[in-house]
Amino acid sequence: MTTRLDKPLRREIAIEDRAYTLTIDAVGLKLVEKGHRKGHALRWTDIVNGDAALNAALSASIAG
Repeated sequence: MTTRLDKPLRREIAIEDRAYTLTIDAVGLKLVEKGHRKGHALRWTDIVNGDAALNAALSASIAG
């Protein structure tokens, strides 16, 4: 039995000694550095369709 995700779930995590807030909701997930408004967001549809991996690969090829 699983629980429906009907409201946002927020958790704090530490990555390389920095605090981040991870928010998971019905649309997707968002990772934001603590004290900031902008962060990285992924929609569930992008993850399922493989678009998230494609976008990451394109960003890496442009930056490198």
